[in-house]
Amino acid sequence: MEIGIDSFAAYRPAAGVDVAGSGEQRAQALAQLLDRIELADYVGLDSFGIGEHHREEFLDSAQTLILSAAAARTKNIRLTSAVTVLSSADPVRVFQNFSTLDLISGGRAEIVVGRGSFVDSYPLFGLDLEDYDGLFSEKLELLLRIRQNERVTWSGSFRPALNDQPIYPRPLQDPLPIWVGVGGTPASFARAGMFGLPLMVAVIGGETHRFRPLVDLYRRAGAEAGHPPEKLQVGLHSLGYVGEDAAKAVADYYPGYAEMFTRIGRERGWPPVTKEAFDAQNGPTGALMVGGPDEIAERILRHSEALGGISRFTFMMDNAGLEHEQLLKSYELIATKVAPIVKANT
Repeated sequence: MEIGIDSFAAYRPAAGVDVAGSGEQRAQALAQLLDRIELADYVGLDSFGIGEHHREEFLDSAQTLILSAAAARTKNIRLTSAVTVLSSADPVRVFQNFSTLDLISGGRAEIVVGRGSFVDSYPLFGLDLEDYDGLFSEKLELLLRIRQNERVTWSGSFRPALNDQPIYPRPLQDPLPIWVGVGGTPASFARAGMFGLPLMVAVIGGETHRFRPLVDLYRRAGAEAGHPPEKLQVGLHSLGYVGEDAAKAVADYYPGYAEMFTRIGRERGWPPVTKEAFDAQNGPTGALMVGGPDEIAERILRHSEALGGISRFTFMMDNAGLEHEQLLKSYELIATKVAPIVKANT
């Protein structure tokens, strides 16, 4: 099993500073993120993903620029999105950007496409939320057509037609890996299986084993479409953080987690985060992966078994306002303590 990190390039201003902060502070945050990606590569983690958001607390609206900067400073780590909001993007530009990243990185680029858990990009780019599913379905089909063909003829409802149009540059990898990032919508799981695309399941709440029927739906749809089982990979993206021990990990992680999800909850109508709810989510079968190395390795293996086997697990941890040094240390613990246990047992 591959073990990786995902990041939203979260920006944590100093106490009393406006969320947007100063230009110097934002520049420092991105410099530190690149340092962390370089360390992740050095310690042997398998992948690093950058999300896409259009909000002031995240600096990842131009994810391929961050990944390209990381490509110049790394040698082996896979560089991917987490996710690319394909519904509000032009598939031609998405393919061109990631093909360029693939060339710069020497064949280490991947795309995880999805519809996004935030919807800020829809009004920003003049799109109607009523077309939420239609936009993604049509644009995914076009992206796959571009991946397969150098010259493309295509027409749809949300983008001008292409008439035998050549699309460059072509990537080093053939084909360029494209995953589908999903939450909990059955149709999304089935669609990924039908196309034979690897699946990245984002589990940020509840109990991970409850996603098994949806993963089974994905595998069943893939088999019915004629795709071999080895093509139907499943990855798991979870909120988490690894400390020296469980008590220290929770003490580090919980305050920032509670602040961020309480703030997001005010937008979405969720209740404020409580420690009791956090602890319930951070139990043996819960979605949160906050604890010491041995404990987290065991949970990853347990979640993999519950889902019928996963090929990649990624930690999302910069959503909790953790300091740069805390994140660096956690990356080292994941690479040196967690990953060896997981890889030895999968």
